[in-house]
Amino acid sequence: MKNLLFYLPFLTMAIPLHAQQEDAWVYFTPKENVATALATPETILTQRALERKQRHNVAIDERDVPLDQARITSIKNADGVTVLAKSKWFNCVYVRGSETAIRSLVALPEVASVDFADNNLDGLPKGERRDVKNQKSVPRKKINKFNKLPVYDYGNSRAQIEQLNAAVLHEKNYTGDGMIIAVVDAGFPAVDRMTAFEEARSEGRILGGYDFVADTDDIYRGSDHGTHTFSDIGAKIPGVFVGTAPDASYYLFRTEDGSRESPLEEAYWVAAAERADSLGVDVINTSLGYTQFDNSAYDYDQSDMDGITAFISKGANVAFEKGMLPVTSAGNSGSTSWGIVSAPGDAIGSLTVGAITASGDYVGFSSRGPSADGRVKPDIVARGRGASIVDTDNSIGSADGTSFSSPIMAGAVACLWQAFPKKTNAEIMQMVRSSSSQFNNPDIRLGYGIPDFGSLLDNLSSTTPEAQGVYTLFPNPVIKDITVQLSDAGGYNEIQLFSTEGKMMLQKEINGAITLDLERFAPGVYFVVLQSKSNRYTQKIIKQ
Repeated sequence: MKNLLFYLPFLTMAIPLHAQQEDAWVYFTPKENVATALATPETILTQRALERKQRHNVAIDERDVPLDQARITSIKNADGVTVLAKSKWFNCVYVRGSETAIRSLVALPEVASVDFADNNLDGLPKGERRDVKNQKSVPRKKINKFNKLPVYDYGNSRAQIEQLNAAVLHEKNYTGDGMIIAVVDAGFPAVDRMTAFEEARSEGRILGGYDFVADTDDIYRGSDHGTHTFSDIGAKIPGVFVGTAPDASYYLFRTEDGSRESPLEEAYWVAAAERADSLGVDVINTSLGYTQFDNSAYDYDQSDMDGITAFISKGANVAFEKGMLPVTSAGNSGSTSWGIVSAPGDAIGSLTVGAITASGDYVGFSSRGPSADGRVKPDIVARGRGASIVDTDNSIGSADGTSFSSPIMAGAVACLWQAFPKKTNAEIMQMVRSSSSQFNNPDIRLGYGIPDFGSLLDNLSSTTPEAQGVYTLFPNPVIKDITVQLSDAGGYNEIQLFSTEGKMMLQKEINGAITLDLERFAPGVYFVVLQSKSNRYTQKIIKQ
C-alpha cells in the first residue's frame, strides 16, 4: 500500500504526457470521377432509389457519389488517428485522435479542412462549422391481402391512432403497402422473434439494416428503445396492437450508443440516412436528439438549434433534399433548463413531433419551440404520454416521451403518402401541417397542433380545386407576380403563402382575384393556401 501511494502521484502527473483524444470531421477536396459515376447512377444507387428520385424530380448529384476508398485508407494509415464514420453527402470522415495527429492531416493533398467537435480548437465562433457502393435493395413484394377494405381491431393502440384520425387511412386500404420506412434508433433486440413482427418477417418486409455502432449487420441487438419505437409503426397483433403503418417495409439502423453521448452518433445517423437514401427509403423515423455530450466542450448552445448548425441537422436537411421525409422527435427537455427542441428536430427538413396526452393536452416534458431562428417547432404533435408499445416479450406496455409520438406520426405519414404517391415530401409535410388543429394559430408547445388524417384524406381524395372550378393560379413556376383567380367566391376570403418549413410568408384577403408580388422571396418551393371557413386547398408553386 505504501509503495502504491508513492507511485500514484507520479502516475497522475504522467497522464498529461499522453495526448488527449479529440473528435473531428475531416473534409476532403472535391470528389474525383464524379461525372463517370453520375453517368451510370445505377452503380451507386438502387433501382428503388432511382425510381423514387425520378418520381419526385429529385436531382442526382455529386453528394450521391461514394467516397473514394483510397482517401479513407490514407486517413486510416495516419499515425494516432482512427476513422469512426464516413459521409458521402458531406465528403468527410469522422475521426478520433490526438489534436496534433488530427491537425497533421491537413498536410495530405486530399484533405481540404478539419473541423474539431470542440469548436474552441477550430478558432471559429460557435456554430460556424464548415461545410461503398450501396447495398442492393431487397425486391419489394407488393401484397394485396384484403378482398375487402381492412377494419382493424387495434386493441391497445386504438386511442393513439384515432387521436390522429388515422384509422380512416387504414379503412381505405392505405396501410403503408409499397412504402419503405427507415427506423433509426438505439437497437432492435427480439424483433427477429417477436410475434408482433411475425407477419412483417414472413412477408419479407423487414428488408435489413445495419448497426453502425458495432459495425455489424446484426441489427437485433442494443437497447430495446428501438424495438419499442418500431412497434408503434410496424407491429401487428390483431385485437391486441396494430402500428400506424402495419403493411410497410422497413430498414432498421442502429446509430445510438446508449453507453455514451458523442457527436460520433450524429455521424452514424448521417451514414444511416445516406444508406437509406441509396436504398429508396421514403420516410425516416428518428426518436433521438442531441444537445449535450459527455465531453462538455462538444456541447451545443441553444442558439445552435437553428436547423443548419448541428451536423445531424444538416444531414436531415440533405435527406429532405434527396426526397425522403425525416420524422423526428422534438425531445424531452421541456421541463429542463434547455427547454427547446434538440437536433435534428430543429432541422428545416424535419417534420418534428411533440408529445400530448390522451386528451390532447401538452405534456410538460415535450421540448418547446421555436427554433433558434424563429421557425415553428415542433411542427405537430401526437400521443407521447402513456403511449402504447409492444415490449420484447410481446407484452403490451405504455411509455412516455416524444420518442413514441414520432413513430406514431411517421407511420401515419407513410400511409398518407401511399395514398398520394405523386406528391413530394415537401407537399406531404405541408399537407399534414395544414390539416392540424391550430394551423392558423401555432404556438411553441403544440406547433400546428394535432393532424387530422381522415379529413385530409377526404379533402385530397376529391378532385383537384382546378377541376372543381374553384380557382386558377398562374403562372407556375413564377418569377415575379402570380395571379389567383376565383371562379366563384364561394366563401373563400383569405390566401396564404407558406415556405416548405411551414413559415407563413404572407397573408391576404381575396375577393375574386388577387396578384401576389413574390419578387422579394428567394427561389424555391412554396405553398399557396386558399382558405374559407369550411375548406382549405393547398397548391405547390415554384419560385424561380
